[in-house]
Amino acid sequence: MSDIAGESGTRNRTRRAILGAAAEVLARDRTATLADIAKAAQVGRSTLHRYFPDRDVLVHAAVADSYLVIQQSIRDAAVDQGTALEAMRRLVAAIVDTGGRMLFLYGDSRVLEDFAARDGGSDTEEPGEGSESDTAPDSVSSMVVDLIRRGQSEGVFDPGLDVDWVQDVIWALVYTGCEAASRGTLPRHGVTTAVVRMLENGIREQ
Repeated sequence: MSDIAGESGTRNRTRRAILGAAAEVLARDRTATLADIAKAAQVGRSTLHRYFPDRDVLVHAAVADSYLVIQQSIRDAAVDQGTALEAMRRLVAAIVDTGGRMLFLYGDSRVLEDFAARDGGSDTEEPGEGSESDTAPDSVSSMVVDLIRRGQSEGVFDPGLDVDWVQDVIWALVYTGCEAASRGTLPRHGVTTAVVRMLENGIREQ
């Protein structure tokens, strides 16, 4: 039994390493080959093929896995705890930490379009829904919406701004920060600070 459990754990770690490498590599270069991904994951091509027989299967799995990673990061941020301002800062930091996953998912609209088409073209179901995660994308989004509304009621977020607009701005700023870090125009450790500063102060001199 222990040998089986050990083998299962090793397989899971290898699979996740490949998926993580795929997201990071493809975020930088959409034309990257399986050999490039295998090298980044520190596995051989034959090992990669045992888990994912072709590129399409790997990309599809990487999309679903990236969604799960981002969802979990939001859950771990515990946005329902503490003040709304503290929770918003934790939320930004958590999403920024997903870095390459964000760039992979949202850097090319065809990634999600292809995923939706392959899963039946549903406009409402998002990658990761119905998978091993026990939190659906809708509930994760609701956590962020609830946080924004709580901040408005606490008087720290502008109550005159539409909640969906604020949520879109948060994602857009985090993506822009991660992209700047990938280009080397912003230090990776400075992304969270830059995003939070822009959210809280805008571009006006304080």
